[in-house]
Amino acid sequence: MPPARRSRTASPSSASGQTDLPALHLTRFLPYRLSVLANTVSHTLAKLYEKRFGITIPEWRIIAVLGGGETMSAGEIAQRTAMDKVQVSRAISRMLDSALILRESGDTDRRKALLTLTPKALAIYAEIVPMALTYEEEVTDALSIDERAQLDTLLSKLQARADQLAARPAPAGAQAEPAGE
Repeated sequence: MPPARRSRTASPSSASGQTDLPALHLTRFLPYRLSVLANTVSHTLAKLYEKRFGITIPEWRIIAVLGGGETMSAGEIAQRTAMDKVQVSRAISRMLDSALILRESGDTDRRKALLTLTPKALAIYAEIVPMALTYEEEVTDALSIDERAQLDTLLSKLQARADQLAARPAPAGAQAEPAGE
């Protein structure tokens, strides 16, 4: 698919002699397409577990991250899932109220609370994982085995590049990123 910025369009004030602005075609703009795909996949998968287990997408992501037996802080979960810290904090509060996670003080840093799944959450994890893997298989059935491997490679390259770009300092005069973006 061609890049999202191909043609130029007149700006609202082009009659006054200002330069034309490039056109942005969202249906070809990679960040938009990835976001729409990720949301479609997440919300479709959520239909499989939300009513049955009473958990939200952020709660499932936390269960998925901790489901391998790991213990993490809220900050580590936010980093691993790329969720906003406020969203993670709210999900953790609901999960504590629902007895899905345990919070313990860290051995070396008492201020750093470590989170683990309860047996109740592990049972949910054990039921959702097969459904999630089946759904993943159904989505990727549109691709050949070679295309799946290529997609994996391309996604890894794009993630590595996005991580590099995210780590660079903001240009002087750039506005702060809006909350929740």
